[in-house]
Amino acid sequence: MIRALFSFICLLAFLTSCSKEKVPAEFELQQTSFEQISTISDDDMLGTYNAFLRSCEKIARKQGEYLSDHSAVQINRDDYLKVCSLAREVMPSKFKEFILDNFTPYLVTYHGEEQGKFTAYYEAQLNGSPVRDNTYKYPIYGRPYDLVEVNLHDFDPSLPARKLVGMVEDGRLKPYLTRAEITQKGVNAPVVMWADDEVDVYIMQIQGSAVAIQPDGSKVRIAYAGNNGHPFKGIGSILLGKGLLNPSQASMGNIKKWLKENPGLAKANMDENQRFIFHKLGNSEGPTGAQGVPLTAGRSLAVDTDYIPLGTLLWLETTRYDGSPLNRLVVAQDIGGAIKGAIRGDYFYGSGGDDILEAAGKMNSQGRYFVLIPKHYEDNSDE
Repeated sequence: MIRALFSFICLLAFLTSCSKEKVPAEFELQQTSFEQISTISDDDMLGTYNAFLRSCEKIARKQGEYLSDHSAVQINRDDYLKVCSLAREVMPSKFKEFILDNFTPYLVTYHGEEQGKFTAYYEAQLNGSPVRDNTYKYPIYGRPYDLVEVNLHDFDPSLPARKLVGMVEDGRLKPYLTRAEITQKGVNAPVVMWADDEVDVYIMQIQGSAVAIQPDGSKVRIAYAGNNGHPFKGIGSILLGKGLLNPSQASMGNIKKWLKENPGLAKANMDENQRFIFHKLGNSEGPTGAQGVPLTAGRSLAVDTDYIPLGTLLWLETTRYDGSPLNRLVVAQDIGGAIKGAIRGDYFYGSGGDDILEAAGKMNSQGRYFVLIPKHYEDNSDE
């Protein structure tokens, strides 16, 4: 089995040109200063303090010279850990002053453009029970027992850091089951909870996590535990492409309403998105992002790690869905299947019901961001 798996990896490596990816020439960081960023006065940065320290703790447990070896932005890990250490001694009320003193902002541009797309996401709510009955009958699956993940880079450092997700059959690695196969035939996985609405489970999968309200009124967090490795296709684009929704109706709130009002059509259209998310019960104070830390409402951003390493501080300039300014210090702490591009972000709104869903679901804004890189600290311990 191991030999067959390795042969498959080598073949795939050959077909996908496995030389280490280089930073595209079109991607640039333009050094600037905080004095040249007029929006800095809009944010006291206090809300980012704890989020930053959580990322620092995760970075401290990593190895390597940089925050990420495969991201286009290469930030020295030792320099980052030095500012992390200094930040722990800073009073939260002095955090903004600390940031301005210890970091240099770099504007991200791609093909000479500084504007990109910024959307938002939130942590959904649903009704769930640990016991199946006539009301709670829709499974929320945990990570399958037969799901296999392989990273090409782990086998050969010269190969790209590309993760393959699949299952082994007859000694061969093959793609894992699609959403349609899972929903129609089931999957070899535990059920972590039962929900009372299939659409709510689907919305939770899009968002990655949810808070489940149990029959006794108590709440439990359902966290992300993996996916089936298939490409993500947004339900909005599926419904728009078939003329089932007008462009003016394509907010997440309207999509959720349409799916619930059209149960006969909902399942088939949801299944066109082959990506399926698996979950686990969580006990953190917030949903856990890809960096492995709880996300902070209004301060965590999902990014494309081909460009931005997790844990990076970013100064974000964009607008909310109603056009009001959204200028604040955020931390790259998550990723998303649709979050691809050098200037692309998904802003975490927080947890809540349909009001949060509307605010997050309608956000589709142009904006820009600056990468904050620690000023270099010379080690004078030998002097």
